[in-house]
Amino acid sequence: MVTKEQVLTARCFHLPKPSEGKCMRWYRNGRTQTWKTQPNRFRVPIKFGLYTHDAITNYNAPLFHVIEDCPYNGNEVSSMRDRNQE
Repeated sequence: MVTKEQVLTARCFHLPKPSEGKCMRWYRNGRTQTWKTQPNRFRVPIKFGLYTHDAITNYNAPLFHVIEDCPYNGNEVSSMRDRNQE
């Protein structure tokens, strides 16, 4: 799980794919959005490859982790091309 402090500072995030034993590497794609009236709420735009975009929010943050906390020891799919070749 990624924390709010990690979201504010990290540049790369991993999304685990347990069936493959690998992680997808997502990159920050914009600035972090926070709310003054709701301090626990945040949104970080992220991208995977050239055409896949999403966001990490306080709702889906438990699905992601930072590279330093990776349980798969660096086994990752870095782009859609790599993902399609396997």
